[in-house]
Amino acid sequence: MRRVAVTGWGCVTPFGIGVEAFGRGLAEGRSATRRLTLFEADESITCTVVAEVPDFRPEDYIESRAERGRLGRVVPMLWLAAEEALSMAGLDPRSMSLSERQAVDVLLGSAGGGIEFAERQYRLYFAGQRRQTSVYAIPSSIVGMLASEVSIRFGFRGMSHVVSNGCTSSTDAIGYAYQLIKYGRSSVVITGGADACITPAILTGYCQMRAVPTSFNDRPERASRPFDQLRDGFVLGEGAWVLVLEDYDRAVARGVRPWAEVIGYGSTCDAYHRVQIQPDGVEIARAIQEALAEAGVGPEAIDYVNLHGTSTKLNDALETKALKLALGPRAYEIPMSATKSMIGHPQGASGAAGVVATLVCMQGGFVHPTINYEFPDPACDLNYVPNRLIPTRISTALCNCISFGAKNSALVLRAVGV
Repeated sequence: MRRVAVTGWGCVTPFGIGVEAFGRGLAEGRSATRRLTLFEADESITCTVVAEVPDFRPEDYIESRAERGRLGRVVPMLWLAAEEALSMAGLDPRSMSLSERQAVDVLLGSAGGGIEFAERQYRLYFAGQRRQTSVYAIPSSIVGMLASEVSIRFGFRGMSHVVSNGCTSSTDAIGYAYQLIKYGRSSVVITGGADACITPAILTGYCQMRAVPTSFNDRPERASRPFDQLRDGFVLGEGAWVLVLEDYDRAVARGVRPWAEVIGYGSTCDAYHRVQIQPDGVEIARAIQEALAEAGVGPEAIDYVNLHGTSTKLNDALETKALKLALGPRAYEIPMSATKSMIGHPQGASGAAGVVATLVCMQGGFVHPTINYEFPDPACDLNYVPNRLIPTRISTALCNCISFGAKNSALVLRAVGV
C-alpha cells in the first residue's frame, strides 16, 4: 500500500484570496463574518450575517466575456484555489505531456455546486424573462460540473468526479482520493471542495429552519460562536479549498517536498434523521475510531482536533459527547478548535477548510483559536482553545465533520518534517 502525501494546497476564503491571507486570519483569531452584501435581504431573511469572500468579482477571473454569463461565482474561486495548490506542489499543467495529464484525477466535494448560478436563472425564468436565461442554465448548475471546470481549465484527463454529501462532501472527497492513491488506483489527485451558497433562497430556507443566528445582526463579527452558551446557529459561508494528494514516493522522486500525509479516513451514518444527529453520538465516535484504526494510531497520538463546530446548540454538544466516546479521557487533554468560528460554515467545503486550516497550523507551529468563546456551556467542556492561539507542535491531527442526512466523516493527518 502506498503512502499518501499532501504536496500542495490553495484557497479562497472569507479572509481573502490565498493561503497567506487564510493563515494570517487564523493566527490572529479574526472574525471574517460580516453583514450581508451580495443581495438585498427581504423580510423573510431574519439573519443578515454571512461570511462572504470580500470584494470578490467573478468576472475579474473569467477571461472570456461570453463565459462571464455562463459560470457561477464558485467556479473562479475553485480555479484560483487549484492554481495555488498546483503551484505549491510544483505541478505545471502547461509543461505536462498528454500521458501525464491523463494520470491526474480530479475528485472534489460540494454541497451546492452551481446552485447560485441556478438560482439566478430561476429568478429570470419566473420573472418572465425567459429569453435572458443562459443556454448553460442546466450544465453550469449541476454539482458535478465543478470537477469538469477544473479538468477543462487545466487539461487533466483522469477521472473527474464530485462527491455531494452535504457538509461532509469535501471530507469524503479527500478520503476517497486518499484511498485511490493508497490502493494504487491513482498517483495524483486534485481534491478538496468549494461552495458558494449565499443566495436568497438558501438563506431564507435556513432562516425558516432556525439554523442560522438571529441574535447578532448588529454584531456580525460575534455571530459565529461554537461551543459558547450563547450560540444560536451557524453563519452561512463560502469559499474554495483545494489540495494536491499524490503517491509519497512519486513526490519524492520528482524532488517535491511532502508537507504532510493523509493516514486515515472513516465514515458512518446514524441512520436516524435527515437533519438531526442521533442523541447518543455513537456513530460520530465510530467514524473517528475508524479513521484512527486505519491510521494505526490511538487517541494518545493525537495532538490536535479540528472540530466541525458549527455554532448550533445540538451539534456542538453532541460533537463534544462523541469526542469523549471516541477518545476517552484523552479528549480532555487534546487542544481542539473550530475554524468556523472565524469563517462561518462553507457548507460542503467545510471539511476541506478544516484540513487546510490544520495544515496551516502544522506548518506554523500553533493551534488556531475558537473565537467568540465567552460563556462556557456545561455540555461543552473540552479544551476549545478560546480566543487566542496557542503555540504547539502538531505531529498527528484529527479532522472531524458531520452532515445533514446523519453522515459522519473523519480524517487523520500526519506532519512530515515538523
